[in-house]
Amino acid sequence: SFYYLFFVCVNYESSAYAMVDPVYMLLLMHHLGPKYLVWDKGASIQFLAPGRGTVVADIRISAEEITTIINLAADNAPVYRHYQLNIYDEAGVRIAEVEKTVYIRRKQSKGKINAPK
Repeated sequence: SFYYLFFVCVNYESSAYAMVDPVYMLLLMHHLGPKYLVWDKGASIQFLAPGRGTVVADIRISAEEITTIINLAADNAPVYRHYQLNIYDEAGVRIAEVEKTVYIRRKQSKGKINAPK
């Protein structure tokens, strides 16, 4: 916010987190498609230094990770994946470390009903 920036001369930390918050969920939704349910399950952020100016994060999910998730979720069981990323300022100084936990499950077909065991 303007007042936070004005009084302490740094970016408001929640802005740095908001920048990366939905990214893993959205990337997984895109790569897995509509047959999968994807939700953010948890997150934490550790602020390491003040963020001044522009901040960036390099967020990637490999093809191998997508294949692993598809294999783990093949039986419709919940899959929890943990990701870690760093946020850097313009000078390349690491200003925050973020951990994300994402819940993924392959959706069951609408006609299939699991009988109680």
